[in-house]
Amino acid sequence: MKETVTTDKAPGAIGPYSQAVKAGGMVFCSGQIPIDPSTGEFVSDGIGEQTEQVLKNLVEVLNAAGTSLGNVVKTTVFLADMSDFAEMNEVYGRFFSENKPARATVQAARLPRDARVEIECIATC
Repeated sequence: MKETVTTDKAPGAIGPYSQAVKAGGMVFCSGQIPIDPSTGEFVSDGIGEQTEQVLKNLVEVLNAAGTSLGNVVKTTVFLADMSDFAEMNEVYGRFFSENKPARATVQAARLPRDARVEIECIATC
């Protein structure tokens, strides 16, 4: 059995998908981009600020699913430019200072709405 997770504290889906799905004791979060849910706009053009907003959005989706960053087991980070890796990684490290999940980081040719970063994750409930 699966359950769709939604919250208005994170940006709504901009396509035919859910913010997250709970199934089998796990939460599968769709990729978040740096949209401020209160304005519907990007927080800035800077990779640091964008990464921070993406992770804040993931926190809200995880909270709506009844879990937290501490239960994240895997993330995938998509960067528009791999030269942003160091700055993204510094911000990411502040959110995952303990219980570091497994992670893959890849450069994508283009991200939704031309974001510089998108992050998805899988967590336990």
